[in-house]
Amino acid sequence: MSHPQSRPLPDGGQIRPITRWGTPVMHRELDDVTQFDDTLHTLVADMVATMYAARGVGLAANQVGESIKVFVFDCPDADGQTVTGVVCNPVLTLPEGDERRLDDEDEGCLSFPGAYGSLARPDYAHVSGLDQFGEPVEFTGTGLLARCLQHETDHLFGTVFGDRLAGRARKKLDKMQRDLNDLYPADWPVTPLRED
Repeated sequence: MSHPQSRPLPDGGQIRPITRWGTPVMHRELDDVTQFDDTLHTLVADMVATMYAARGVGLAANQVGESIKVFVFDCPDADGQTVTGVVCNPVLTLPEGDERRLDDEDEGCLSFPGAYGSLARPDYAHVSGLDQFGEPVEFTGTGLLARCLQHETDHLFGTVFGDRLAGRARKKLDKMQRDLNDLYPADWPVTPLRED
């Protein structure tokens, strides 16, 4: 297995409000990235700043209200090695047949803050695509990184992880988020979490 390559993430971005589930851009397939220009570079830097401010391990463009297929991540793999990168127009490959092993762990989402639920996903994932400069990239993930690559690619195709939960588990997730929602300002993480 080739080890994933970290790519440095841009800095200097502005923190943006995180878009919540229920907003239309969160629930439809986004557009392919076709322009690898300063507008994209600014968006990617803003996404990185927003991800760190929210203490997340990944962030998709629609989570800051943009309708293009790009995500950023800074996430450890099963060996504890942190991998960082930017992926535009991702193609996700998951193991099949005898190679497929599910990892049933808690998962959360910055666009549904405070709530988490157990979701079984393959314990290995491979993503290929382009970086913010239009150069080919690929990342292989195990452990949390495998989950992150799947979760962020899902976002770009209009799927939130709650869509993958069965009825009772989804109801529990919705209740957990409602109970914690008042802690999160409307423009979080521009305005930090209320600690009261």
